[in-house]
Amino acid sequence: MQRKNPEPLAAAPLAYENPEFLNSPDGRILRIVSEYYEPMTRFRRERIQDTVVFFGSARFRALDVASHELELLENTGSTTPAPAAEQPARPDEVQRGEVSEQKLRLAEAAVEMSRYYEDARTLSGLVSRWAMTLPGRRRRYVITSGGGPGIMEAANRGAYEVGAKTIGLNIKLPFEQMPNPYITPDLNFEFHYFFMRKFWFAYLAKALVVFPGGFGTLDEMFELLTLAQTHKLAKKITVVIYGSSYWKSVINLDVFAQKGAIARKDLDLFQFADTPEEAFALLKAGLTVDLEHEAAFDREHALPGVGVPETPAPSAQELLGPDIAKTR
Repeated sequence: MQRKNPEPLAAAPLAYENPEFLNSPDGRILRIVSEYYEPMTRFRRERIQDTVVFFGSARFRALDVASHELELLENTGSTTPAPAAEQPARPDEVQRGEVSEQKLRLAEAAVEMSRYYEDARTLSGLVSRWAMTLPGRRRRYVITSGGGPGIMEAANRGAYEVGAKTIGLNIKLPFEQMPNPYITPDLNFEFHYFFMRKFWFAYLAKALVVFPGGFGTLDEMFELLTLAQTHKLAKKITVVIYGSSYWKSVINLDVFAQKGAIARKDLDLFQFADTPEEAFALLKAGLTVDLEHEAAFDREHALPGVGVPETPAPSAQELLGPDIAKTR
């Protein structure tokens, strides 16, 4: 039996326009590579050379909010409120005596922890204002956060308020996490893969500030400390742990050295600070050393008898992208 002539075929979708393939397990490598190259393209376009990363809780709010309208979220990055029993007491509830001891403690803690929001906001402004005075073609020490609320918002907000560019590296989660409004729109990122997001935190960072936080903050802090400890970073990173009373009550870092789990010198990988001014002084000192090393490198590679010109030719780093010439 003779087969009928087939119907005309529609054009097949181009592979890079085929969502079924791109979102399949076979397309995973392309998704991963995209989360490397797309951010790299934007960082080059915005002339970002390096960053100062802020980690901290997504649940802390500004002081005016904590004092009047604080509402804890169900989870880190969630827009859904926590259950009523876990919410801090409101001022009207306190006045009527209708609050449990737990809710009263949460309310007191909320106001206490809101200080860290304000300190992160102040510190971010101090760093950004100083960084904007540095000469050069590229933007230096750009404030970077995880892009969400709480300490992340405070970091972006402080930079925004002094007129600086600021980066948000958000993550796509099962529950909604919207980017905070203080991120520079062209530097607002959303990642699917946690490890690619962490790569960009580490890749550009010249300094890290760790504010009080929970599991996520601990995870990010120890990951970068481990990279520094094992010399997996191509540059020295200044690490400031902010809020010594909080952190020393949560985890005793000295015990690691006392028990031999780390070397005593590993405790020198970080420093504590308790005021924005103290933290800024530590950051500025560490970043100034970084600038001095760059200047020494330029002098070492200057042509004989010419010296370092006031306006040198673009370096490999400036031509190839953020810190790409310094990676291993």
